[in-house]
Amino acid sequence: MASDPSLAKGTAFAELLLQGPEPPSLLDDLTGMFRKAFCLRGADKRLTLSVCAMSVLQGLFPILDWWKSYNLKFFRSDLMAGLTLASLSIPQSIGYATLAKLDPQYGLYTSVVPPLVYAVTGTSREIAIGPVAIVSLLLSSMIQKIVDPAVDPASYRKMVFTVTFLTGVFQFAFGLFRLGFLVDFLSHAAIVGFMGGAAIVIGLQQLKGLLGLDHFTNRTDVVSVTKAVWVSVHETGKKYKKLFWVSAIAPVLSVALSTLFVYVTRADEHGVKILQKVNSGINASSVKQIDLKGGYVAECAKIALVCAVIALTEAVAVGRSFSVIKGYCLDGNKEMVAMGFMNIAGSLSSCYVATGSFSRTAVNFAAGCKTAVSNIIMAATVMVALELLTKLLYYTPVSILASIILSALPGLINVQEVCFLWKVDKIDFLTCMGSFLGVLLGSVEIGLSVALGVSFAKIIIQSIRPQVEILGRLQGTDIFCSIKQYPVVCQTPTVLATRIETSFLCFVNASSVKEKIMGWVTDKGKAFRSVVLDMSNVVNMDTSGLAALKELHKELACLGIQVSFTDILRSSEMQICRPILSPCAENNRVQMAIARPGWQVTHKMKLARLIDGVGEGWFFLTVGEAVEACLANKAGNTLEFC
Repeated sequence: MASDPSLAKGTAFAELLLQGPEPPSLLDDLTGMFRKAFCLRGADKRLTLSVCAMSVLQGLFPILDWWKSYNLKFFRSDLMAGLTLASLSIPQSIGYATLAKLDPQYGLYTSVVPPLVYAVTGTSREIAIGPVAIVSLLLSSMIQKIVDPAVDPASYRKMVFTVTFLTGVFQFAFGLFRLGFLVDFLSHAAIVGFMGGAAIVIGLQQLKGLLGLDHFTNRTDVVSVTKAVWVSVHETGKKYKKLFWVSAIAPVLSVALSTLFVYVTRADEHGVKILQKVNSGINASSVKQIDLKGGYVAECAKIALVCAVIALTEAVAVGRSFSVIKGYCLDGNKEMVAMGFMNIAGSLSSCYVATGSFSRTAVNFAAGCKTAVSNIIMAATVMVALELLTKLLYYTPVSILASIILSALPGLINVQEVCFLWKVDKIDFLTCMGSFLGVLLGSVEIGLSVALGVSFAKIIIQSIRPQVEILGRLQGTDIFCSIKQYPVVCQTPTVLATRIETSFLCFVNASSVKEKIMGWVTDKGKAFRSVVLDMSNVVNMDTSGLAALKELHKELACLGIQVSFTDILRSSEMQICRPILSPCAENNRVQMAIARPGWQVTHKMKLARLIDGVGEGWFFLTVGEAVEACLANKAGNTLEFC
């Protein structure tokens, strides 16, 4: 039989497909990560040491790029934004420190060093750095299970600083090795539920300060907190009926007025809780308090990993939200490097975990900030407050701090987003509610565990399901589409064209994919003589994926198809004929063809000698070419016409 031109064309394309260069090695990938992390531009190996050093410095310190265009007009805007930001940051920082079970000055410390470091290393122009409610709750709820801050405050502080240091290390590593995808394991739905549940728990925890309660639970679930409030309110109401209203109305007052009011009336002598002493002076060194050799290092590392992911998730989300408004691109990996730097520096200077705050960033944006210099102005103002104003905070009521925290919580509860999740994706809704109820009824750790568990379950379920689609040709074209998605397409008789939808053919899904295809081929109502695998979506595969393809090819090659007269009669591409097929005949085998395999996939099939087994002539650049080659091959070899 004369050779078919389409087969010759397919062979030429197969050679083009299979003779490509090898994909980048692991070393090349790691080198690429390093170059991108530090902005090593270009691929010229003859770069001088000075050029490399400058490129690394510009990657680590973006301020070296934008500082050249900075002017007085920008400074005026940043000055006003920084001062406005400081007026909000000072009371919030004190409040969040109490939420983290630390002395007030540690919240102020966290609003000094981390913002200064971020201003020279970060890429966002609007984000405001400092302590936030969610991370403060995480630290207090997780660390106090190991060390009670009321019994041993010194050991508690050591653990906080150690966790902060390790948090910075994790964040820096995420950015350096471009592992930002790890943050995405906490899905958007899980974050929505976690934030909502945490906001309610934080609000309930603030009832202690808001109502001036002495005895309160350290547990964070809603049942324990509600019970503690019920018992304590009854006891407080009996003791201080006359001055109880002072704590109740304190949230509507400003910090200055409330402090002045308490000082003038001496309300602290009648049951109103006040801050009392707040240490003055800027950040002291805490290097010696970081303990990386003690018995709690493993626990600190676990807590730090959780804090690193939550803090990065919040910061990157906040930064990207405002960068889109301003029309510039925010590099998530560079942000992680910057966050890591600032938390490592913060841990060495009496700070706890800092990140981007949505409420303060919104204020910074509304105040007209132009660059990260607003963070520098804010930090400088807080430093002045630490030096000169801490004595004036002695009579500040704890209730005003609770009200300040409460005022920032409504923005964390996104009911509209929950409704959207229910409408669009029910599994995401379940993830959201699982995280929400886990935090609300259990603890922060339970909420995070539920969120991660549901997210991983979703990934696993979607991975192990047979992700294969049957393809049909759009009439009059060479386009092949899913017959389920596009019912108008026509399936080619005798050729089973399929597309593997998964990006990673591996031990989790390889067997199910193979079984799904074999199930279609052995269906008694069909007479497939060729199978085309569209592998354009498969980016990579492991040895289990390779083994599954080998087994599929072997089973197809040994399969005998009994073709009935009715099967051939239905075929629009053949005349009525009498098949003379033998189940064991060579021409009765089902041919497997592979279309559009990826770079990594092709390389691994070469190494596994799968290409030799299938045949180089059965690899194609398009599904259409593969189908035409299969039809041409079977038309000449499989049937003998009367």
